[in-house]
Amino acid sequence: MQFSVRVLSPDNLITTMQVDAQDETTARRQLEHRGLMVVEVWGGDSARVSRRVRGSGSGSFQLVLFSEALHALMAAGLSLTESLEALSERESAGATQEIVTRLLHSLREGRRFSDALAALPDSFPALYVGMMRAAEGTSDLPRALQRYLDYRRQLDSVRAKLVSAGIYPAILLVVGSAVSLFLMIYVVPRFASVYQGRGGDLPWMSKLMLAWGEFASAHALPLLAIAGLALGALVVSVPRAIRSGALATLLARLPGIGQRLRLYELSRLYLTLGVLLEGGIPLITALDTAASVASAQIRGGIESARTFINDGGALSEAFEAHGLATPISLRLLRVGERSGKLGQMLLQSAAFHDGEFSRWIERFSKAVEPLMMTVIGLIVGVIVILLYMPIFDLAGSF
Repeated sequence: MQFSVRVLSPDNLITTMQVDAQDETTARRQLEHRGLMVVEVWGGDSARVSRRVRGSGSGSFQLVLFSEALHALMAAGLSLTESLEALSERESAGATQEIVTRLLHSLREGRRFSDALAALPDSFPALYVGMMRAAEGTSDLPRALQRYLDYRRQLDSVRAKLVSAGIYPAILLVVGSAVSLFLMIYVVPRFASVYQGRGGDLPWMSKLMLAWGEFASAHALPLLAIAGLALGALVVSVPRAIRSGALATLLARLPGIGQRLRLYELSRLYLTLGVLLEGGIPLITALDTAASVASAQIRGGIESARTFINDGGALSEAFEAHGLATPISLRLLRVGERSGKLGQMLLQSAAFHDGEFSRWIERFSKAVEPLMMTVIGLIVGVIVILLYMPIFDLAGSF
């Protein structure tokens, strides 16, 4: 199998050579034994490896863990190349090792770190690349890494509260639905067979339920198949709706909830812009980066605000004109523009609104949990009462 290999010679010249070898590892060893440093290998199976690295995403490559390890090594005094070499030695296999190897190859070719990151867009988002590119101008990569880690921790803390608040209601909904389906598909048909012949003596709601029981008993397999298909469709469609933003669009139309979700999106926008501006990135570039990671609900407003600012307007005026400012954030933005601390004021706005959103999540979960328990209890109770009403009537006749 033939491989194309880019190597660094002892006199620091980069050349491309053709090597016949059984696999990529053998091709590397052949050239390393000749005193050459292998920079990149392609051809053979390496194309499949490259596709796997590009498609690794966050599922196999953990950006936060990579950034934490890189920050710790660079803060200890190692250079960027030495830190990546240490990470490559630690990661013996998997997508992380492949990505680190590609980054090292790019650096040895003389490319900038931010350009090497930008070549792997599935693993390194535009926000991350922009922060590293700004830090290269000041030679302060450790601080930029720490700033990104702080940004992720703040985002993850709000998401964790949102997820934890939704776990108990989700469990209640699943268990309540399962109990209700069990009663309607298994218990009601058996009661229907017991009450056959007493149809004229039953309350009309009991008749309706028992008629359903007879139907479910006669068509049990088709009903189970329909229930299974509906559950499978739900499992497939919900993650897809979350990724596409359709679920967020639907929730945004709900009274009360939509307003809070927009506040959460604005808080993310303020946090992203604040981190970028504090990292030394120009405002227009920061807006472009923020628009690339923002949701569809506010992306249009960010692009319109960018055009407004490009024409000479202030950030506070642009955000106010396009619905991207709250009363608190607007005041803080104006203070930041006067004092020259716009990034700091944006971070303060994000912290304020995150706290407000967290308190609303706590209140909402405390109100929804007992409400859901009451609704599920009523549904189950009504089913049981309708099933036992004929027994009560029979007992009364005695």
